[in-house]
Amino acid sequence: TSSLLLLSLVSIISTDITSITTATKPTGIFAHAMSTASTKRGALIFLHGLGDSPAGWSSLQTSLPSLQSRLADIEYVFPAAPTIPITINGGMTMTGWFDVFDWPIAVGSKDDPVGLDRSVAQIEAEVAKLEGKGIPASRIVVGGFSQGAAASLLAVYGRNTRAYAGCVCLSGWLTLPSELKDLSATAKATPLFWGHGQHDDKVLFPQQKFGVEKLREAGVEDVEDQSYPVGHSSHPAEVQRLAEFVDAKLFAEQPAGVKEDL
Repeated sequence: TSSLLLLSLVSIISTDITSITTATKPTGIFAHAMSTASTKRGALIFLHGLGDSPAGWSSLQTSLPSLQSRLADIEYVFPAAPTIPITINGGMTMTGWFDVFDWPIAVGSKDDPVGLDRSVAQIEAEVAKLEGKGIPASRIVVGGFSQGAAASLLAVYGRNTRAYAGCVCLSGWLTLPSELKDLSATAKATPLFWGHGQHDDKVLFPQQKFGVEKLREAGVEDVEDQSYPVGHSSHPAEVQRLAEFVDAKLFAEQPAGVKEDL
């Protein structure tokens, strides 16, 4: 098929949720406050790839805490891309953050500004929901895989006015590179982890070098790029580094076991 193939390397673990009895449920204004405010210490917004769904990466909410225990205390958000016509799929509809015109996706591939704008707006809407729960952008990491990573890069760097905790790009690419000319100070200060498969035949490996160099040239101060001996998929060492990165950015200089007030 024309969709990007996602090979999940972590299993989805089901957990039981203990229900609250009617006798102990809060009522009135207190119930509303408890339903909208979050007790989590931060958040990870993670976007899936082309042709996938939130379920494709939802296992991160169990795998990441198993690697870094403090990540059990953050909120996980897995937005769903809309179903849209995709040019490389013969115009047939599938889930996608924006249209894709070239295959494989090499440096210089055509971008879809309208679709990208829509995706950035959806990411910002998710950020606004978290802010409404009391989690500021400075405690939110935004990222994704493949097409979801491309949308995240644009939201965090190309269009960013918020001070995010960090950005994650797994097997993604930099869209609209010309928009990096005048990055905001907050964008330049936002750390990035970019992991990519050395044998990627869908989002070609040179995309990582191109994107990392462009971001550094634009003034992004903290960019970590790592490559792995895989194709268009994740690698166990990459998931481990992802956990370390998110933990470090959300709990910087905070000793394990100590909670910091937001």
